Amino acid sequence: MMSRQAFLCSLGSLYLSLLFIFLLMDVYARPANHSVLKERAGEAREENEILPPDHLNGVKMELDGHLNKEFHQEVFLGKEREEFEEDSQPHRNRRKLVGIFSKVDINNDKKISAKEMQRWIMEKTDEHFQEAVEENKMHFRAVDPDGDGHVSWDEYKIKFLASKGFNEKEIAEKIKNNEELKIDEETQEVLDNLKDRWYQADNPPPDLLLSEQEFLSFLHPEHSRGMLHFMVQEIVRDLDQDGDKKLTLSEFISLPVGTVENQQAQDIDDDWVRDRRKEFQEVIDANHDGIVTMEELEEYMDPMNEHNALNEARQMIAVADENQNHHLELEEILKYSEYFTGSKLMDYARNVHEEF
Repeated sequence: MMSRQAFLCSLGSLYLSLLFIFLLMDVYARPANHSVLKERAGEAREENEILPPDHLNGVKMELDGHLNKEFHQEVFLGKEREEFEEDSQPHRNRRKLVGIFSKVDINNDKKISAKEMQRWIMEKTDEHFQEAVEENKMHFRAVDPDGDGHVSWDEYKIKFLASKGFNEKEIAEKIKNNEELKIDEETQEVLDNLKDRWYQADNPPPDLLLSEQEFLSFLHPEHSRGMLHFMVQEIVRDLDQDGDKKLTLSEFISLPVGTVENQQAQDIDDDWVRDRRKEFQEVIDANHDGIVTMEELEEYMDPMNEHNALNEARQMIAVADENQNHHLELEEILKYSEYFTGSKLMDYARNVHEEF
């Protein structure tokens, strides 16, 4: 039989164990420190405000040369894309899609032609353009503290390094006194690339001061023909293996540096190659000679190219055109909703006629 002393010791150990568990539960049950979260979110926003985005809405290729996997959804939904992403109710998304169909079908014949889809794509692309313009106004104010309507490279450089954790006052003082900055190699490489881009955005006569419009070109090269050309040069430089400033199919589908470690990775690589091969042969290589020039790539990348919009409209119709009449009916769009919106609608045909 357990002695009284042993029993009390055992009871004490149990109490301490329970107390420890309760304390742990209390820690994990406490709400997050919102001030810290807000501070981190603010830091992330500050950096995003002054850095050119990697992804450009409504542009077919990313700045790193990868295909934009979300392009179809961006040019079909425009600003409404976020609503489809956030709303998990299929019946509500179905109603939204029915509403979009009605807007695209401007002649009200209950089907969408390539011309109607082309008009819609151009309209949604313009929405992305206008959204970028509005965001740029806020971003420009963030890097133009004195409000003189121009930003120098040094002003931008100070803000950029501050967003990376450097002391803003110290950096400003060193730049003012032409002192050497101790910057790690990776950050310096980013700065060098940004400086090249800054010079390209500086319209003649060059003064190394960017106006609000020039800063828009710096952040969003799709808004400027000159910057679009510069972006294409950068992409070709990264993909071109023989230095002829043109791209062959083999160069375009070469996998990024890396090692395939398992079957899943191999499948991803196979999909990557298949998608790029198809895009190269069917879309980018306009004259089908097996070579993509800078001019061809620039036309492909131009989001406001009406010919590209018409080709895109035809491709989008072909994906869901089950009855092969070269038009899209409502039932077809609802059935292939995941392609157009990223949202898979269940029971897509239910109450279609009542809703429409």
